[in-house]
Amino acid sequence: MNISVAQENGRVPVTIIKLDGQLDGQTYQDLITKAREVYEGGARDFLIDLSDLTYVSSAGLVALHTVALLARGDALPDSEAGWSAIRSVGRASSSGIQDHVKLLKPREEVQSVLEMVGFNNAFEIFTDLEDAIKSF
Repeated sequence: MNISVAQENGRVPVTIIKLDGQLDGQTYQDLITKAREVYEGGARDFLIDLSDLTYVSSAGLVALHTVALLARGDALPDSEAGWSAIRSVGRASSSGIQDHVKLLKPREEVQSVLEMVGFNNAFEIFTDLEDAIKSF
């Protein structure tokens, strides 16, 4: 998976993390690491561009959830803890819509996974980049 980062300015600076490829057990740590890097560099609002993401596994869902926790300043789950990390993802939809992490243009196959686990109730999902940036 390739990860690229860009900045856009709306009412606040928005960090766009673009994912290209598969977000799975082999690559989920890369997303977490990149998000930590930009967070430590001062980024606080994240738009994750999923337009070129072809697959997301349960590990990928843990990574998306971890980015949301990071942006909120919450304690991060131990991604190596297996089921406990996955269970923490299940609580994502019950904590309401994320203010600081939003998703952009998931492909149909990725969208169906997000809906299956309730992430459409936890993340605002946009189809238009400008609308997404303005939403922060």
